[in-house]
Amino acid sequence: MTASQSKYTSRLVHFTAWAVILGMPLFVTNPDRPLMTGSQYIRFLLVPLSFMVVFYTNYFLLIDRYLTTRRFGRFTGYNLLLIAAVMLGVHLLFRHILPPDMHRPPIERPWQDSVRFFAGNATLYLLVVGAGVAIRMTSGWYRAETARKELEHSRTQAELQNLKSQLNPHFLFNTLNNIYSLIQLDTERAQQAVHDLSRMLRYVLYDSCRATVPLSSEVEFLRDYIELMRIRQPRHVQVFVSLPDTPSQRPVAPLLFISLVENAFKHGVDNDRPSYVTIDLHETEEQLVCRIQNSCFPKSGESDRSGSGIGLSNLTKRLEMLYPERHTFEYGPSGETYTALLCINLTER
Repeated sequence: MTASQSKYTSRLVHFTAWAVILGMPLFVTNPDRPLMTGSQYIRFLLVPLSFMVVFYTNYFLLIDRYLTTRRFGRFTGYNLLLIAAVMLGVHLLFRHILPPDMHRPPIERPWQDSVRFFAGNATLYLLVVGAGVAIRMTSGWYRAETARKELEHSRTQAELQNLKSQLNPHFLFNTLNNIYSLIQLDTERAQQAVHDLSRMLRYVLYDSCRATVPLSSEVEFLRDYIELMRIRQPRHVQVFVSLPDTPSQRPVAPLLFISLVENAFKHGVDNDRPSYVTIDLHETEEQLVCRIQNSCFPKSGESDRSGSGIGLSNLTKRLEMLYPERHTFEYGPSGETYTALLCINLTER
C-alpha cells in the first residue's frame, strides 16, 4: 500500500467508525426502549460530538505539536484544559439550551454523586485522549514504514538499473571482442555475426528494460549468443547445448544467464588444448535450472581482454534483489572442471 492509499484508507476507517457510533441509536431498539425522538437524538449526539472534539484536537494538533516533540507537561496541561472546557460546554448545553428529555426528567443528586459523575466523564475523555494518541502514533508509524518501503523499493530499482547499465556494456564489449577475432578468421562469418549482434542488441537495449520478459525471449537470446560464440571456436573446442525447444511464456528477469555463458566461453576455452563447454537450461513446474560446466582455463592479467570481473558479482546482487530466498546460486572450480548452477523458484511464496 502506498502512502496516498494509506491516507485514504485511514480516512475511510475514521468515517466508518464514527458513522457506526452516531447511527447506533437509530437501529438499536427494543420494546422497553423505542426509537429515539428528534430531541432525544440531538441530546445523544452531544456526547459523541464532544468526544470527537477532544479526539481530533489531539489527533491533528496536540500530539504532533507537543507529544512527539517531548513537551509532555504542555501536552498534559492543554488536555486538562480541553477536557474541562468540553465538559463545561456540554453541561451548559444540557442544562440551559437543549430541550429537556421529558422521559427522563432531571433528578436532584447530592454533591458527592455529581463529583463522581464528573470524575467518570473526565475518565472517559482521558480514554478518548489515549485512543487518539494510540491511533495517531500507530498511523504515523505505518506511514513512516510505508514511506521507508517505497524509498527502499525506489533505491532497489535504481540499483538494479545501475547493475543492468553495467551489464549491457560488459556484454557488448565481450561480443565485439569475439567479432574482432572472427574478422581475422572469416570475413563472411563476421558479417553474419554483426547481423546477429544487431538483433541481440535490440533485445538488450529495449526488451531488457522491462522488469520481466517471457522465458522464450530469453532462451532465443541465449541461443543467438551461443551460436555467435560457436562459430569462432577452434575445432578442438566441443560445445554441448541443451535449451528448451518450446520454452514457456513464464516471466523471468532479463539477462540472468548471459554472464554465466560468457564466463564459460571465456574461461573454458584454450586456443591450444582440448576444451569443452556444456550448457543446460531447463524448466520444471516450479523451477528454472541452469547448469553450465566447462574446462577450466582461467584468464588473468593481460590475457583477459574481456572486461570481466563484474558479471558474476552483478548477477549475485540482482538475484538477491529479484528473487530473495527463491534461488540458489553455486559456482566454482572442481579439479579441471568449472561448474555454475543456478536454480530459480518461479512460484511466488
